[in-house]
Amino acid sequence: MSWIIRIVSREAQKEVEALPKDLKARFLQISGLIEIFGPLEIKLPYIKFLGAKLWEIKLTGKTTIARSVFVMLSGKEILILNTFIKKTQQTPLHELRLAQERLKRWKNGRKNT
Repeated sequence: MSWIIRIVSREAQKEVEALPKDLKARFLQISGLIEIFGPLEIKLPYIKFLGAKLWEIKLTGKTTIARSVFVMLSGKEILILNTFIKKTQQTPLHELRLAQERLKRWKNGRKNT
Protein backbone atom coordinates (compact mmCIF):
# COMPACT_ATOMS: atom_id res chain seq x y z
CA MET A 1 0.00 0.00 0.00
CA SER A 2 1.40 3.37 -0.98
CA TRP A 3 1.27 6.57 1.05
CA ILE A 4 -1.30 9.29 0.39
CA ILE A 5 -0.37 12.97 0.54
CA ARG A 6 -3.12 15.51 1.20
CA ILE A 7 -2.97 19.26 1.62
CA VAL A 8 -4.81 20.53 4.68
CA SER A 9 -6.56 23.60 3.20
CA ARG A 10 -6.91 25.94 0.24
CA GLU A 11 -4.45 28.28 1.97
CA ALA A 12 -1.86 25.53 2.08
CA GLN A 13 -2.60 24.58 -1.54
CA LYS A 14 -2.03 28.19 -2.63
CA GLU A 15 1.32 28.20 -0.83
CA VAL A 16 2.47 25.18 -2.84
CA GLU A 17 1.16 26.69 -6.07
CA ALA A 18 2.99 29.97 -5.35
CA LEU A 19 6.39 28.26 -5.26
CA PRO A 20 8.79 29.06 -8.11
CA LYS A 21 8.69 26.43 -10.89
CA ASP A 22 11.89 24.67 -9.84
CA LEU A 23 10.73 24.32 -6.21
CA LYS A 24 7.28 23.16 -7.28
CA ALA A 25 8.90 20.49 -9.45
CA ARG A 26 11.09 19.46 -6.50
CA PHE A 27 7.99 19.27 -4.26
CA LEU A 28 6.29 16.95 -6.77
CA GLN A 29 9.43 14.83 -7.12
CA ILE A 30 9.91 14.34 -3.37
CA SER A 31 6.17 13.82 -2.85
CA GLY A 32 6.31 11.03 -5.42
CA LEU A 33 9.15 9.36 -3.54
CA ILE A 34 7.22 9.66 -0.28
CA GLU A 35 4.12 8.12 -1.84
CA ILE A 36 6.13 5.11 -3.01
CA PHE A 37 8.58 4.54 -0.14
CA GLY A 38 7.12 6.50 2.80
CA PRO A 39 8.73 9.36 4.70
CA LEU A 40 10.69 7.16 7.10
CA GLU A 41 12.55 5.55 4.21
CA ILE A 42 13.36 8.85 2.46
CA LYS A 43 14.89 10.74 5.43
CA LEU A 44 17.64 13.34 5.04
CA PRO A 45 18.39 15.26 2.90
CA TYR A 46 14.73 15.40 1.83
CA ILE A 47 12.80 14.83 5.06
CA LYS A 48 13.58 16.09 8.55
CA PHE A 49 11.80 15.61 11.90
CA LEU A 50 11.07 18.96 13.57
CA GLY A 51 9.51 17.74 16.83
CA ALA A 52 5.96 17.81 18.21
CA LYS A 53 4.87 15.35 15.46
CA LEU A 54 5.89 17.83 12.74
CA TRP A 55 8.17 16.96 9.83
CA GLU A 56 9.41 18.98 6.89
CA ILE A 57 10.07 18.35 3.24
CA LYS A 58 13.26 20.19 2.32
CA LEU A 59 13.03 21.86 -1.08
CA THR A 60 16.16 23.30 -2.68
CA GLY A 61 15.93 25.22 -5.93
CA LYS A 62 18.36 27.13 -8.11
CA THR A 63 18.32 30.27 -5.99
CA THR A 64 15.71 29.64 -3.30
CA ILE A 65 15.05 27.22 -0.47
CA ALA A 66 11.57 26.29 0.76
CA ARG A 67 10.02 23.94 3.27
CA SER A 68 6.69 22.11 3.49
CA VAL A 69 5.67 21.20 7.02
CA PHE A 70 3.61 18.04 7.42
CA VAL A 71 2.29 15.53 9.91
CA MET A 72 1.96 11.76 9.49
CA LEU A 73 -1.50 10.36 10.13
CA SER A 74 -2.56 6.76 10.65
CA GLY A 75 -3.16 4.68 7.57
CA LYS A 76 -0.09 5.85 5.63
CA GLU A 77 -1.39 9.36 5.15
CA ILE A 78 0.53 12.64 5.18
CA LEU A 79 -1.09 16.02 5.68
CA ILE A 80 0.79 19.03 4.28
CA LEU A 81 0.14 21.91 6.69
CA ASN A 82 2.10 24.82 5.24
CA THR A 83 4.78 25.69 2.71
CA PHE A 84 7.07 28.70 2.81
CA ILE A 85 10.23 30.18 1.34
CA LYS A 86 13.01 29.78 3.86
CA LYS A 87 15.04 32.91 4.60
CA THR A 88 16.74 31.97 7.87
CA GLN A 89 18.95 29.13 9.11
CA GLN A 90 16.26 27.63 11.37
CA THR A 91 12.62 27.00 10.58
CA PRO A 92 10.83 30.15 11.82
CA LEU A 93 8.76 29.66 14.95
CA HIS A 94 5.76 31.41 13.40
CA GLU A 95 5.73 28.82 10.58
CA LEU A 96 5.67 26.00 13.13
CA ARG A 97 2.85 27.72 15.01
CA LEU A 98 0.93 28.14 11.76
CA ALA A 99 1.33 24.43 11.05
CA GLN A 100 0.08 23.53 14.55
CA GLU A 101 -2.89 25.89 14.19
CA ARG A 102 -3.87 24.44 10.80
CA LEU A 103 -3.60 20.92 12.20
CA LYS A 104 -5.80 21.89 15.13
CA ARG A 105 -8.42 23.44 12.81
CA TRP A 106 -8.32 20.33 10.61
CA LYS A 107 -8.84 18.04 13.62
CA ASN A 108 -11.70 20.20 14.92
CA GLY A 109 -13.31 20.22 11.47
CA ARG A 110 -13.19 16.42 11.31
CA LYS A 111 -14.91 16.16 14.70
CA ASN A 112 -17.72 18.45 13.54
CA THR A 113 -18.52 16.50 10.37
